[in-house]
Amino acid sequence: MTHHLLSELDQLISEARNPAAEGLDGASALELVGLMNQEDRRVAEAVEEVLPEIAQAVELVSAAFRAGGRLIYTGAGTSGRLGVLDASECPPTFGVDEAMVVGIIAGGDLALRHAMEGAEDDEAAAIEDLKRHQLKAQDVVVGLAASGRTPYVLAGLRYARSLGAVTIGITCNPGSPITEAAQLAIVPVVGPEVLTGSTRLKSGTAQKMVLNMLTTASMVRIGKTFGNLMVDMRATNDKLKARALRIIGQATDASLQEAEAALARADNNVKVAIFMVLSGLDAPEARQRLAQANGILRTALDASGAQAASK
Repeated sequence: MTHHLLSELDQLISEARNPAAEGLDGASALELVGLMNQEDRRVAEAVEEVLPEIAQAVELVSAAFRAGGRLIYTGAGTSGRLGVLDASECPPTFGVDEAMVVGIIAGGDLALRHAMEGAEDDEAAAIEDLKRHQLKAQDVVVGLAASGRTPYVLAGLRYARSLGAVTIGITCNPGSPITEAAQLAIVPVVGPEVLTGSTRLKSGTAQKMVLNMLTTASMVRIGKTFGNLMVDMRATNDKLKARALRIIGQATDASLQEAEAALARADNNVKVAIFMVLSGLDAPEARQRLAQANGILRTALDASGAQAASK
């Protein structure tokens, strides 16, 4: 078994030695960070190469959202943590329910802070975790595995496909098993790591960039923004309330006092406040019009003939 795994690892780009970093332990601090910075430049270029696949994934995810489906990330170790991170940031940024984007990590929440390397081999746990989240055919499951061969992730993708759910695999190793297990593969090839096999570095950065695009672009596509403003954000603390007021002002040219009054009348709903200011409608009517426009502010504004301060 060990010899088989060694053979597999030898084939992975993410496990190869980086010739530029072979003298790592003799480098100065400035040389170390300079080398890492130079290697990190390759990440954005690698992600650029797979933009068509990312765009296809965005269309699949946004279509699922419109149909009442969810985006579910599954991964182990660094990849799993990145999925949980991205999922946890969607509710405050876009005002969506916590169940809309879900992050599942092998080993559960304990694995967020503690290494549980054995959890990535537990195929049965992957299926049980998805069953616990009541996976449905309307959902999209994104398997995250820098190596592309994590058993936990592969088992989850196979189970999702058996239910008819859309499956997407994200890896940094072309031709790895995840590219066959998923219906759509996103494979940014970032090359060998500065620290051999430490895929929390370039591979992790590439995955984070792809996840940023996946959720942000999908949320934009379903109307969770207005221009580039986060009009569905939740003003849950003083900093976010200040940001909410600024967004209202940017969208409407309202004064601070007008923005505060509108936000209060809208029960802290930024999108409703903006629509009220621009349309002159009261809160109940504004909410009704937005509901008729499926929550898309620009559509509601066009229907009411109102004009925005910022397009």
